[in-house]
Amino acid sequence: MPRILWGSPLPPTRSGIADYAAEILPHLAARAEVEVLEPPGWRAPEPATWLAGLPRRPWDAPAPAGSHTLLHLGNNPYHLWLAKRLRRSAAVAVLHDTILHHLLVEEAAEDGDWRRFAVELAEAHGRAGAALAEARAWGYAGRLDPFLFPARSVYLRHATGVIVHTRAAERDVAASCPGLRVRRVPLAVAEPSPGDRAAWRSRLGLRPREFLLVHLGFLTPAKGLDVVLGALAVLRWLEVAVRLVTVGEGSEAGAFEAAVAAGGLRDSVVTWGYASEGDLGGILAAADLGLVPRYPTAGETSAAALRFFAAGRPVAVAGYGQFLELPREAALRIAPGTAGIADLVRLVAHLAADAGARAAAGAAARRAWVEGKHDPAVAAGELLGALAELADDVA
Repeated sequence: MPRILWGSPLPPTRSGIADYAAEILPHLAARAEVEVLEPPGWRAPEPATWLAGLPRRPWDAPAPAGSHTLLHLGNNPYHLWLAKRLRRSAAVAVLHDTILHHLLVEEAAEDGDWRRFAVELAEAHGRAGAALAEARAWGYAGRLDPFLFPARSVYLRHATGVIVHTRAAERDVAASCPGLRVRRVPLAVAEPSPGDRAAWRSRLGLRPREFLLVHLGFLTPAKGLDVVLGALAVLRWLEVAVRLVTVGEGSEAGAFEAAVAAGGLRDSVVTWGYASEGDLGGILAAADLGLVPRYPTAGETSAAALRFFAAGRPVAVAGYGQFLELPREAALRIAPGTAGIADLVRLVAHLAADAGARAAAGAAARRAWVEGKHDPAVAAGELLGALAELADDVA
């Protein structure tokens, strides 16, 4: 039986990767000997059935003899300790975001080593990376800098192999780190808790034929919320009965609420905040269309889109990058950025008026989740298979 040392953010941290860990770990533990690294300062939540029977060790403890270390990397501060561990000891990196520039900035801000930041950015991106680091030292930084200078090779050069979830991520890693072994597996996303659609639509204050849009995830500028609000305003002017529910937190929550008020949309938007597992299941049951108009992208596989699929709900996505890998019958494409406002208006108006189209798109969404092998029990087997292949390659 394979032995795995698992490192990732864990609940109660409110992050998609922590949720992913809780959903897949029990299924991995049924097929392998799994130990879990405890993030610095972490305390196990109560209850934590997903953690039952799993031995744990401090984040910086050595790996058990004969084990394979899996370190999950994303582009936010929850991954600082994982980046530090990867720098110190070899491991297989599971790459959840292909843009790791944000993580490099967070590391420099935490330890004050901006000289290392400049050296590593130059190593990753040559003279342009060096110039960008110098500009930042003088206080100049642009919103698109991370997306133009992803800095993934800074971390992946320490990895013995990489596991990704999309073909786009495979290409990105191959371009940045030629020769590094890469395997692609489906992202595990569990079925939501069952919810009573009628009861939840009533709880959310929806009228009988009102069309419900739902957005999941952190409220940040890159999530395309300006597109959503622009489309919502036009749909109201067209007298399409539509409501929006946002589920999630984030530093931009106040700015989002101000934009809702400025647009006169307060009676059309419900800002839910963080949702419990049960509440999320109810909101997804009430939904008609999910929203993932993210632009630009950090190269992430959208767990939000897959969660809509698991609930049998289609999703509107920005039509570029890794989102183009999702089945078009379930992932309904709109133009990236504000050009997508008109596309989203047309899409919602069409689905709101055509029950048959809604049903077909919902059935396609559920098929996409099943055929994509996103059920955690299935995805765990795929992950173990990829890890075995990487171990054989190293041997």
